[in-house]
Amino acid sequence: MTFLNPFLLLGLAAAAIPLIIHLFNFRRPRRVNFSSLAFLHELKKSTMQRVRIKQWLLLALRTLAIAALVLAFARPTLTGPLAGRLGGSGRTTTALVLDNSTSMTLRDGSGAYLEQGQTIVGSFLSEFESGDEVLLATTPASSERAVFHQNMASAQAALDDVATVSGNEKLTAAISRAGERLADRPTINRDVFVISDFQRSMLSDSARIDLPEGTRVLLVPVGTDGRGNLAVSDVQVRSQIISEGQPVQFEATITNYGSDDIRGVVASLFLDGQRIGQATVDVQAGARASARFVAAPRSRGWLSGHVEIDDNQYLFDNRRPFALHVPQERKLLMISGLQAQSSYLSLGISSDLARSGARFVTDEILETTLASTSLGSYDAVILNGVETLSSGERASLEQYVRNGGGLLVFAGEDMQAADYNAFFEAIGAGRLQRVEGEPGDAVIGTVSRVDVDHPLFEGMFEPGVDGRIPQLEQPVIFRSAIYDPGAGNEQTIIGMSSGAPFLQEMRVDQGSVLFYSVEAGASWSDMPVRGLFIPLLYRSLYYLSATGSVSGEEMIAGGSLQLLLPDVSSGTTITVHDESGLEFIPDQRDVFGGVVLNLSGSFFLPGLYDLMDQDRMVRRIAVQAPSAESDLALERPEAVREHFASLTDAEVGIMDVALSGAVPLEEQLRAARTGVELWNVFLGLALLFLVLEMVVSKHFRPEAAN
Repeated sequence: MTFLNPFLLLGLAAAAIPLIIHLFNFRRPRRVNFSSLAFLHELKKSTMQRVRIKQWLLLALRTLAIAALVLAFARPTLTGPLAGRLGGSGRTTTALVLDNSTSMTLRDGSGAYLEQGQTIVGSFLSEFESGDEVLLATTPASSERAVFHQNMASAQAALDDVATVSGNEKLTAAISRAGERLADRPTINRDVFVISDFQRSMLSDSARIDLPEGTRVLLVPVGTDGRGNLAVSDVQVRSQIISEGQPVQFEATITNYGSDDIRGVVASLFLDGQRIGQATVDVQAGARASARFVAAPRSRGWLSGHVEIDDNQYLFDNRRPFALHVPQERKLLMISGLQAQSSYLSLGISSDLARSGARFVTDEILETTLASTSLGSYDAVILNGVETLSSGERASLEQYVRNGGGLLVFAGEDMQAADYNAFFEAIGAGRLQRVEGEPGDAVIGTVSRVDVDHPLFEGMFEPGVDGRIPQLEQPVIFRSAIYDPGAGNEQTIIGMSSGAPFLQEMRVDQGSVLFYSVEAGASWSDMPVRGLFIPLLYRSLYYLSATGSVSGEEMIAGGSLQLLLPDVSSGTTITVHDESGLEFIPDQRDVFGGVVLNLSGSFFLPGLYDLMDQDRMVRRIAVQAPSAESDLALERPEAVREHFASLTDAEVGIMDVALSGAVPLEEQLRAARTGVELWNVFLGLALLFLVLEMVVSKHFRPEAAN
């Protein structure tokens, strides 16, 4: 027997009140003898004994009445087999945790797993009685907070609305969330039923499950058939320089979660709904394979794409979306030093020389106005022989690069090494040591080493139709800023014969810095007058302006993403549009240099989403299904029970409710939830004791007996 209000048992101390009063009344008075009362000494002993019996009987009845009344308010409850034999079924609060992850779309001989789960939950609902309440929870959780249902019709309506959702919430989290809701419920039985296929990947955590005392967890397995599966688990845009009509390299990863090798898997690449590439791969059991594509985008802007395979076992991971950004134009900011030559750069990036898909829109300023210029709206920034960098300017450049911007730096006369070294130190790069040579004087070196595998040279050194591999021109160098690489994420793209870098890349968070050790004019080297200059300049700017924007950001369904949009002015309201046209306004705030979005919630299902500033598309992001959902292996119910039992103090059991089982589902449910509240019994006893006390007190007169 248990008590729903155990603290009220302290009231049993009140049962001592009749005893105290009784003892108080039994104090012996001082004896005074009167001759006129001498006849009282003749009272028979039997009469006195009957009086004492009446007094003790009244004491017992009064004590029992108070104790029974206190016990009634403490709400005693009888549970277990005895309650079942008595035919009792106490009031129950039940949390029905129904797994609605995408693996529940699989089928066996009894139908789809989710449909089986809904049938079982429907049978549960039909067995609940007046006074019971039901919490229908799902995993992943819906955006709306689950409510308790006292009306089983409303619970059935909520059950009918349950659909599979990608999100991969762990079952431990779902059970704990249900337990929190049960904590303040006053009913006899508080149970958590977990209806799931018990996909192994949903059990891969060891978080503690906190449940109210006395709560039971009953596992209800559905589905008997774990199986192998093929999934497109990743898609990467390998090219960094993207333009319309130019080849772009893509790589898709195909994962085999099964135990059998699969040969001849056909993967197709789509851009804007058109199939533009196809590859065939063999994938060994439990392994991955890469499918590579080369295709040229046929338009500009944010393009939608996906890689797709044919696999009929499980449809949710056969297609993986991605976004590709082919800029309409690249917006540049060129900051020139007071003594710097800018004519070669201005001519090189002018729209008059632009080829198809290589348009630059350039703003040119002097270094004196850098401090008051916002950099966030530019795809790349050029420092052309800038002499000094104040602390504020260095901080602005560092923030720009860390947020994904590209910075192109040309050395120049009178550049202050201390200022540049302070900036390089802030981004974890090396140091400028000195400047060697004199403008237009003796040659101090030539270009001697080129990292042809760097994305900057993608496609430049492919063999021609005659089989010959193109060679990079070797400009001569008269004067150079000697840079000593640091221990950070750096790479020498072009080296000089002296061993010093000619072109150095410094990668910082999402952005990148390219440092040329010569000026952009013809006095430090003859590069600007060679045919190499324009292609190398274009590729440098394409590479930098593509940093962080070759493809849109990704987030996992059920997760969250914090996204900085540096090209959006403060006060702008960004809306999110899904592929069907539905709109959503995310949480957003203005920060220095842009707007920060916090993307999360059930709106973000797998697919592509457009971030819009009114009619202008700012970014396209891809939401992916969690990779763990693709592993369809199921865990044995007994292993699940042992796993949960190790994480909670609650009783954990298994209900075998196979729809074709020998024991009817209704009988199993009734056996699991029997319990009888006995408060009314104890209240009746209290009333009975009080009635008996009145009868004994009024009609039992032993002193009048002969």
